[in-house]
Amino acid sequence: MLDILAHDAGITELRIARPPINLIDVGVLRALRQALAQARDSGQRGVLLSGTPGVFSAGVDIAALLDGDRADVRTYWEQVFLLAAEMARSPVPIFAAITGHCMAAGALLAVFCDYRVMARGAWHVGLNEVRVGVALPECFHYAVRRVVGALNAERLLVFGRMLNPGQALDMGLVDELAEPALVVDTAASRLRELLALPRRGMFETRAIARNDLASQFADVDALPLEAFVEAFLQPETQAVLRHVAGHARRQAAASAEAVAG
Repeated sequence: MLDILAHDAGITELRIARPPINLIDVGVLRALRQALAQARDSGQRGVLLSGTPGVFSAGVDIAALLDGDRADVRTYWEQVFLLAAEMARSPVPIFAAITGHCMAAGALLAVFCDYRVMARGAWHVGLNEVRVGVALPECFHYAVRRVVGALNAERLLVFGRMLNPGQALDMGLVDELAEPALVVDTAASRLRELLALPRRGMFETRAIARNDLASQFADVDALPLEAFVEAFLQPETQAVLRHVAGHARRQAAASAEAVAG
């Protein structure tokens, strides 16, 4: 579910490992929160967030949410909001090694990182929640806008556009591209470069630079969790989500049949 790997220079790598496509369920969210807190409390100087070869994360585990009741849905999204708040206010830098496809909640995780390195290849990255009937709240829109700018954020979020690595680099959604075999090493190297700067000056400057994002998530109780859960549970949204989940299940079954044949 989550592999925790030690690097030099006080860096901890958190690798999402939930095959086959690293869907994010409530267990992954809790494991990420716990690992981030442990890295911070144990004196680690930086965190590297990665995925498995070919996929960083394909996003929310929709099927698991549809099988749950209202309390399960609320618990899930509460964990999403809490993780976002903790990443936004993290006192240590978090770099992303985007190892492949990076969609929806996966892309949102990457947006909250300080720096993003993506693998070159036939991958896609984007925030396509609108295509499954979900409207992200303003606090998440803000996080996207500060990375890619207002107009690009509008295009990404309103149209649910998916980008290839080159397009993501041009838009500023990712900071750098690397060969797939080198994406983790490249992100770790960039993080070491940051950590090699004079400690006090770097950390204070980083805190100032990210203060706007941290302020958006300063009051966790004020985040629009209840309104978002209500919207998520609306019949129209649930119908679209069930259609998407059913299509995904059929695709998975067809792939398994093809392999067996």
